[in-house]
Formats: sequence, C-alpha cells, structure tokens
Amino acid sequence: MVSTTTGRRPSVLIIGAGFGGLAVATELVRAGFADFTILERAEEIGGVWRANTYPGAGCDIPSPLYSFSHRPNPDWPRRFSLQPAIKRYLEDVAREYGVTDRIRFGTGVASAEFDEGTRRWRVRTEAGEVIEADVLVPAVGQLSRPALPEIAGRDSFRGPAFHSANWDHDCETAGKRIAVIGTGASAIQFVPHLQRVAKQVTVFQRSAPWVVPKNDVAYTRWQRRLFRRLPVTQKVERLRIWLVCELLSLGLVDVPLVRWFLGRLGTRHLARQVPDLQLRATLTPDYPPGCKRALFSNDYYPALTRPNVTVATEKIVEILPTGVRTADGVVHEADVLVYGTGFHATDFLVPMTVRGRGGVELAKRWRDGAWAYLGMTVPGFPNLFLVYGPNTNLGGNSIVFMLESQARYIVQAVRALAGRPGTALDVKPEVAARFDTALQRRLARSVWTRCASWYRTGTGRIVNNWPGTVTRYRRRTRTLDLRDYRALTGEEAA
Repeated sequence: MVSTTTGRRPSVLIIGAGFGGLAVATELVRAGFADFTILERAEEIGGVWRANTYPGAGCDIPSPLYSFSHRPNPDWPRRFSLQPAIKRYLEDVAREYGVTDRIRFGTGVASAEFDEGTRRWRVRTEAGEVIEADVLVPAVGQLSRPALPEIAGRDSFRGPAFHSANWDHDCETAGKRIAVIGTGASAIQFVPHLQRVAKQVTVFQRSAPWVVPKNDVAYTRWQRRLFRRLPVTQKVERLRIWLVCELLSLGLVDVPLVRWFLGRLGTRHLARQVPDLQLRATLTPDYPPGCKRALFSNDYYPALTRPNVTVATEKIVEILPTGVRTADGVVHEADVLVYGTGFHATDFLVPMTVRGRGGVELAKRWRDGAWAYLGMTVPGFPNLFLVYGPNTNLGGNSIVFMLESQARYIVQAVRALAGRPGTALDVKPEVAARFDTALQRRLARSVWTRCASWYRTGTGRIVNNWPGTVTRYRRRTRTLDLRDYRALTGEEAA
C-alpha cells in the first residue's frame, strides 16, 4: 500500500492529466500545497488533446481564451490552434509549475472507496496497488470514452475501421473509398482532409449540424512579439473573445434573440458555401440553433460540394464486410470506415467504481442521471471533488474558465481541511437538493430541451450543461461556504 502523505497534509490525489487535472494541480502549487499526486492512465499529458490526433483536430474556442488565465501563451500559432499546439501548451504548463514530476503515468484507476474510520480515500489502481489520500479529485472529463453505434454487422467490416479519437495513422486513405459515420465536431474537421486525398467519401448524416463561420487567423511573428512584450494586448484579445462567448451563452437560456442571430449566421453561411439547392436542403438543420453543439468551420461545406463526396441521409441498417447498407437498400462500398460518433458523455467516471459512506456506489446514486452540488461534490461522498462533473459543460464559452473556477474552489476546500486535520467535508443533502432543483428549473427553459443530444440521458434529463454564463458559475464558486457542508470527525464519519 502506498500513501500520498509524504509531505504536508492534507494529501490530494488527482485522476487525469488533462486540462482539468492540471488546472487543480497548478492551483495547488500556486496556493503552496505540495502533497498531491496525479494518476494518468496514458503515458503522456494532455487528456483529449493527447488522444485526438485525427487530421485537423483542434479547438473551437479561440486559444487566447482556451488557456489558463495565470499562464497566457504569447506563442499560439493561430487564433484557433490545432491539437499539437494545445498539447505542447499543456506540457509546458506542467513543466513550468513542477507538476510533471508528480504524475504517475501508465496508472489507471479501477476503484475508489471512502474509509469511514480514517476519513480518507482508498484508491485501487488497475494493477492492484492501493493508494490513500485525504482528498480525491477525479478529472477524467466528459469526452474521454469513444462511443460506437450499435449497428448490425459492425465487426464484419474487412477494411480498417476506427473511431476518430483512436485514429489509425498507419491507415492509407489516399485514393480510397471512405465511409464516415457521424457529422459532429470531429467529423467537420477531418472530413475536409479526407476529401482532399480520398477517391470517394460518403458521409452518413443522421441530423445536419448548425455550422457557422470560423473567424480564424494565423498570428504573425510581430503579433506574437507584441503579445510577449505587451501582455495587455493578448488580454484585450482574450477579453473580446470572452465577451462574445458570454453573449452566446445568454442565448441558450435567457435571450432568444441571440439564438435567432446564430440561426441567421448559420443559414447565410450555408447559402454562401452550398449553391446546390438540393444539397443545401439536406444540410439544413431541423432543430433550433444551440440545441446541439454549434460547429465552426470554413471548409466543411465546401468539402461536401466536391464531386468525390456524397452525403447519405438514409438510416444505416447494416455494416457489411465491404461497406454500409442503408434503409433504401443501397450498399455504399468502402475501403475504410471512420466513426465520428462522439463519446459516452453522460456516463460520468465510468468504468471506475466509486463508493462513499456506507459503501454506497456513486453509479447507483446516479442511476437516474448524474448530478452534483456545483457540479463537483455529492452528499455521502466526503472530500470527493469532481472536475468537469455533471452540468459544468458549456454551450458557448471556454471550459478552461470553468475548470479554473472549480480548481480554486477545491483549493479552498483543501485549505479548510489543512486547518482541521482528520476532518472530511460532506455536502449537506438539502443544500445539494436545492441547488439541483434550481438548476433543473433553469435547464427546463433552455434550448437543450428541444432536441435529442449527448447533453441528455435517455429519460431526457440534461446532465452535461451549465445553464448560464461562466460569470454566473464563477460567482457561485468564488467562495467555499463551510455552512454548506458537514464536517465529519471520528464517529460522525461512520
């Protein structure tokens, strides 16, 4: 058994070395807390930016905002940077804050259980090792487990078949017939790249996404020099982007006029880039703007207009050894099959098993849909703080801003525990219930109730998104109120 109490208490165990895990780790360093360890299943830092290496992989939030406020990066190559630059930024942050040496790579977590006698968490790795810590911070994200559709014959395909998050870079796509299943955020980035090299690309579209122009620019050498020598100029760029994103966020719940504008923007973008009226009709969304994730691209629509691209809208009924058969009986021959079908976004913390007080399993507590106070903590699971947990995803702003808010809140909890050795903080059930009731009331007014999406469970409960601006969330999490928690000591924990 290994204990993380090698230095100053309380000890903190973070699971995941992506943006969320590094947000907490860097805030702990900035606050002077040294006793923390990060467990990372992979062999490298980066989370989704380590895993997603498909052609064109990048972020749809501009880089000056998609970065830590305490560590701006004057060397972003462009406003919307691609995966290599984002991963390199995370590696630089970890190294500069001394976090890299605190990461145990190749260490996946199988289970975690709260020990009521010691008021500590006992974490079992996939290798069987047991690690103890006072505070447990799962930062495994919402978009880490690729989802494959349940289609008959899926395993019968004879050629290369892979999910975009597990891109097969040894697969030769030049001159091949490629079937792409899905039209989400990843597909609109890699489809244009495939179109340029493939003999034929067939895109199977279940529902057309809203696509708006991507206001991307490459930062010139003099701009990067200006950002470095006059940091306020990059702060101005960050503030400008942040204000636009906050306005978009208002439109998802409170200001329908913003959704109308977004719809007009998407409709005009489609009309300008797709002159063929039949194809334009095929690519016109049948749900309100913002109900599903809005996508940003300047080259997706043009790619679909090329002679070597076909958009198929008939339902897929079977995957054959040599292609895909749709409900109209047509067999679409293919040499390569690429799934752009998203992630198991509503299955939080799966496949790890988490047990709290009384041995209660968190998955059973969440059987009707995941929920947590402030998206971070659940009654009966003391000193457990989730990062990027339920209802903290965003429809129109930078998740990094949310992660920083959560990290600062967690550091306040660690500071409170440091002054109360041996104590565990357990959020009061009535506090969590009031929060969730108010949250669901706001979500019921949101545009996300108007279509099916990965934001919702099968019962319709919205478990992913925050119904408001990041400013609103920052206000809610700015100060940890100990009156919201029971302080467990000794027999109180049992």
